[in-house]
Amino acid sequence: MPRALAALALAAGLTAAAVPAPASADSFTQITDRGTFVTLVNGRELTYALGGIRLRVSPSGQIAGRAFGQPVTGSWNWQGRYFCRELRYGNEVIPANCQRVEVRSSTVRFTADRGTGDVANLRLR
Repeated sequence: MPRALAALALAAGLTAAAVPAPASADSFTQITDRGTFVTLVNGRELTYALGGIRLRVSPSGQIAGRAFGQPVTGSWNWQGRYFCRELRYGNEVIPANCQRVEVRSSTVRFTADRGTGDVANLRLR
């Protein structure tokens, strides 16, 4: 995938795993507070097989990992009911975005633009 397209894909959600939103709520549970989110991701990796995406989101507000062979770094905070992040993918700056977070089993769903945008489903490992 060309570098510019990969950066665009990362901007669509947290990662390039953007997929159409399902028609129904298919049993995902929304995470609405920082503490629950930290408990969910602390010490684990968020992954997506296509593109070799592997990210760690730390309780201290840092994001680190790799996607499409390039480093991914950034920061995050919790605002109201949303995960808000800023990312850098290689040399590209990905604009800040606040996202709805939902979980079902080992799948974490991030929906951009406070729940109205593109969807990224990642696996917890």
